[in-house]
Amino acid sequence: MKIKFIIIALATSLLFVACNNKTTNTTKSNESQISVQTDVTKQETNSNTTNMAKTIHLTKADFLTKVANYEKNPEKWEYLGDKPAIIDFYADWCGPCKMVAPILEQLAAEYEGQIYIYKVDTEAEQELAADFGIRSIPTLLFIPMNENPQMAQGALPKDAFKQAINEVLLKN
Repeated sequence: MKIKFIIIALATSLLFVACNNKTTNTTKSNESQISVQTDVTKQETNSNTTNMAKTIHLTKADFLTKVANYEKNPEKWEYLGDKPAIIDFYADWCGPCKMVAPILEQLAAEYEGQIYIYKVDTEAEQELAADFGIRSIPTLLFIPMNENPQMAQGALPKDAFKQAINEVLLKN
């Protein structure tokens, strides 16, 4: 019950409204904020070691072998990974997705060896996105070990991601 409460709390603490379709009304100030945040993130990344962990892009075939083979066993969720994971369902044209991307890269480095952070491009992997009922992006799938996954929609701030990672995925 605590896990569901945390995920619900995270979902309600969204910083940004999720993209619902390809027609986005991004203002120039939002584009500037995205650009500035991306530039700052690039500078922070370049100042750190070059051996940092990265997010892992998944195709449907990768998903079926690394995450869950829901086609083989559609009645029961069976996570195939050896560490908890976050899966980001995103699209390149989505403004909130662009805001989440550098945060996930930072978290991949911070939690290297503890969790996987996967990304699924919903434009390239439309069948996979449809199989999971993705209608709004970004949609995030939090996958703890030996438990059912939980979904959250919308762009979350870094501290909300860290709280979910520590309390839901790593059980700290």
